[in-house]
Amino acid sequence: MGLRVLLCASEVVPFAKTGGLADVAGALPKALAAQGHEVRVALPKYQAVQGANLRSERLGKPFSVAMRSESVSVAVEVSDAIPGVTAYLIDCPKYFARERFYGEPDDAERFACFCRAVLEFVREQEWRPQVIHANDWQTGLMPVYLKTTFGRDPALGSIAALYTVHNLAYQGVFDAGVLPGIGIDQSLFTMEGLEFYGRANFMKGGLVFADLVSTVSDRYSREIQTPEYGERLDGLLSKRRADLFGVANGVDYEEWNPATDRLIAATFDSQDLAPKARNKVALQQRLGLPARPEVPLFGLVSRLASQKGLDILAEALPHALQLDLQFALLGTGEPQYHELLSRLAAQYPARVGLTLGFDNALAHLIYAGSDFFLMPSRYEPCGLGQMISLHYGTIPIVRHTGGLADTVVDLAADPKKANGFSFSDYSAVALLGAMARGLLAMRAESVWQRLLQNAMACDFSWHRSARAYVRLYELALERHRRA
Repeated sequence: MGLRVLLCASEVVPFAKTGGLADVAGALPKALAAQGHEVRVALPKYQAVQGANLRSERLGKPFSVAMRSESVSVAVEVSDAIPGVTAYLIDCPKYFARERFYGEPDDAERFACFCRAVLEFVREQEWRPQVIHANDWQTGLMPVYLKTTFGRDPALGSIAALYTVHNLAYQGVFDAGVLPGIGIDQSLFTMEGLEFYGRANFMKGGLVFADLVSTVSDRYSREIQTPEYGERLDGLLSKRRADLFGVANGVDYEEWNPATDRLIAATFDSQDLAPKARNKVALQQRLGLPARPEVPLFGLVSRLASQKGLDILAEALPHALQLDLQFALLGTGEPQYHELLSRLAAQYPARVGLTLGFDNALAHLIYAGSDFFLMPSRYEPCGLGQMISLHYGTIPIVRHTGGLADTVVDLAADPKKANGFSFSDYSAVALLGAMARGLLAMRAESVWQRLLQNAMACDFSWHRSARAYVRLYELALERHRRA
């Protein structure tokens, strides 16, 4: 008998996306449904969703949610855009008919309204979940409302809550004065509740009130219990260590599969790697680099930010560019890295192919055509790029942190199982050292072929991750019943 699960997130592919959360919230429900569970998702209906041409229809009548001493009108639309999964679009024009998803002055009220609206809607439906799976700060109040406002509600009181942290750095911290207007009793503004250095912290609410807490890799679940990675919540996370688990994200192999990828120049698989070279030449030509298949090519698809290691990469690149290497760089982010990388591309036009922005087809070609994939992150809760690159036989060079440490086995650590290279010190010197070791391995044919075969044999499918989430849902239900 399958579980009934409602996954709530502020963004979900294919409706709305700014980052990896949307990929998880779109792919995990599909994998759960394929395993026989009844999964539904809920997200706000942003202005972008309205213009995305995704079919939806109104479900039931509009209802009111009390916010700041006024009643806000909310309607719900239903869509089948995710195969096998029902999606609820929470339509509240007052808060979500805007261009931006986040960064608005009233974000506290916006996402509190979303959480309240979902629960108000669910309590009136025949279909009710056994577990609500909330994600990141935007849904951090959902476990709070479940335990407090609706704790004794006969329709909602039996629902367990799993709360997943995708990136602890973004916590939803607001002035404490917002709480009364969003239905949070002042008694919850304590060190044991939502209080956080004199302000209200929505993510902390989820961490405190959820039956179970998870994050997106096993190593990151341990790292965030330390001051270095804990973002001033390490004490709370350490206190809840018995309820804290790590489940790595998966890769949607329907989209990211070199054997069937229509966005690359030539398809290939682990049994026939020869066509990979055609992708390398196609990538070089696309970026205006000399078409030289023998030159080692390093790829990067990333947000251009210090968290992603761009500071140490920027320091390392001038040294690396003294060698006969090429770099394919795609991303957008902080202006300082735009300027620095643009200068290097102008200075080394035969060695640096830079695209500022995002281009999905080019991203696929970088994964397929590069020899190495760079992820020198300062911290990385899970990471998707390294898992995609492995599937395309592009060897990752990563910092040994978070999900990167969980998925990349360094050649020096285990030559038989190795699938890439990693370094521990957060420095340009350590990054250059890992790159140098990669270049040496590339020259040793038997070592290189073993690396490629190990990389492409890795299984990071969502089906595996979904099974781990099912175990967490069952454990959350058990904890909830005992509470």
